[in-house]
Amino acid sequence: MIDNPTALVTGANKGLGRETARQLAAAGATVLLGSRDMRRGEAAAAELAAEGLRVLPVQLDVTDVDGVERVAARIREEFGSLDILVNNAGGIVESPALSTTAADVRATYETNVFGVVTVTHTMLPLLAASAAARIVNVSSTTASLTLTSEPGTIYADADHILPYASSKAALNMLTVQYAQAFRREPGYGHIKINSASPGLTATDLTHNAGARTAEEGAGIIVKLATLPDDGPSGGYFNEDGPAPW
Repeated sequence: MIDNPTALVTGANKGLGRETARQLAAAGATVLLGSRDMRRGEAAAAELAAEGLRVLPVQLDVTDVDGVERVAARIREEFGSLDILVNNAGGIVESPALSTTAADVRATYETNVFGVVTVTHTMLPLLAASAAARIVNVSSTTASLTLTSEPGTIYADADHILPYASSKAALNMLTVQYAQAFRREPGYGHIKINSASPGLTATDLTHNAGARTAEEGAGIIVKLATLPDDGPSGGYFNEDGPAPW
């Protein structure tokens, strides 16, 4: 991992994203804190800056192609490259599986899947320009087909988050496909991409029902964002190691 990297974290004005930004900045990165609401982003960045951390707010709605391109242009102008991309922005629609509509699924995929593709695709030239780029897709334990297929587990009982769980499974496939493409394409082989499962974390997304703190959940995200050159790519990990697909 390079010294003093430049990082972009999406959905970073609160919860896991904010904590990920804090930990990356504490490790020496200059972090662009992406937030749909610029005022909230500025407030979060100011709080982190007060801790002596280099965190810069940027307005970023991952579903807004023009907005994503503006952020990329700023990174290109100010830094020349991007070393770390954390695709953290996500949303959830909760309803019983049998009541879930295509509109529910589409709304969730806009952020959790299509937004990730938009940001990743737009940032690829900047990541390619880095000496050791890292991409982390923030996934979920509910993305595991293995765990959600096991009767009697808490994951099998989570049939009220069909859009969210399926979007995170799709996100994991994006991780695998990008990793394979990077290995094959000259000029991209140095980019490592992995999915992180932070566990059930107490954030707004979970209505603060998680047993884990944001600090604990962000640990695996930061670990994958700062992998050494011999680290893995195309994997799905939690804090204990590889997670079951």
